[in-house]
Amino acid sequence: MQGRSYKDLRREVWDTNRCCGCGACIAVCPADALIFTPEENSHPYNRIYCKEATDEVPCGACYEVCPRVKMIQGRGLLGDYRSIVSAKAGIDIPQRQSGGAVTAILADALDNDLIDAVVTVSEDRFTLKPQSVVITSSGELIAHAGSRYAWWVPLLAALKTAVLERKCRKIAVIGLPCVTEAVAEMKASENDLVRPFARSIRLVLGLFCTETFDYNHLVQGIIERRYQLQPHDIRRLDMKMGFLITKTDGETLTIPLKELNEAVRPGCRICTDLTARSADISAGSVGSDSGYTTLIIRSGAGEAFLQSAISSGALLIEGDVDEKAIESLAAKKAARGIPKK
Repeated sequence: MQGRSYKDLRREVWDTNRCCGCGACIAVCPADALIFTPEENSHPYNRIYCKEATDEVPCGACYEVCPRVKMIQGRGLLGDYRSIVSAKAGIDIPQRQSGGAVTAILADALDNDLIDAVVTVSEDRFTLKPQSVVITSSGELIAHAGSRYAWWVPLLAALKTAVLERKCRKIAVIGLPCVTEAVAEMKASENDLVRPFARSIRLVLGLFCTETFDYNHLVQGIIERRYQLQPHDIRRLDMKMGFLITKTDGETLTIPLKELNEAVRPGCRICTDLTARSADISAGSVGSDSGYTTLIIRSGAGEAFLQSAISSGALLIEGDVDEKAIESLAAKKAARGIPKK
């Protein structure tokens, strides 16, 4: 009897607009057969060959790690956690978003050999175009701080580079809720083709997320054409009651949320997880004062990395967290999963 293959993913996930674009299936495919194409990136495509479907050689890795085959159900709006704190970087991070706490934790971890690589998002500062990358030094990490996770990128595809090409064995992953769910599927899998990836991931940092946007649609279709603004004229982007753009000359522009709806990726519309409930540490600006990051510590690993950063002075814990503000936004996103009468 033939096992699961990309054909099952195509039928259950891709053709039903459920794909979140996390890139996990691309990373674990042993035949390098799955890719996203520039022409149509709503889901991956198979380049004809598949071990399972073509040669009936047992595989099923892509199906095993997909977070949209079954949606992970969280416990409560914020999921399980040990503590919630407000923090900011105790080290200089020039391009940081909010408090820079995530960069500070990972920079400390790299400097103290707790991890040997970070799979994250980088961007071209001129075009703002994102890409998934593998970073192995704190200096490089700090230089990339502030990259836009609002743009979609198949982040976990870079795991193949980290694990198989560069032989990294202590990896931290920074990603949106869908990415953290895919990693959870990897860790739960007993598939021999998936285990090397699961064993190599030491820390998962999840970022609060309401939705993510297609770069071409948002930048070329809305920012450039509708607002006549070029990416190299943008200094900072924030989601604050709209898409807040700070230009290089200091002027600001807010794009209403309703105008962004057309740029939201289809797979985001069924996601109900705001705070990355499957992460070791979740992070976002909601609930903390300006210039600070809210951190939700969920596991023993997360606690150990947090304490290391505090002890070295890389991270400062200050202020209170408005948990009700986080729960309010989480409830709005969770409502997507409630069937309409």
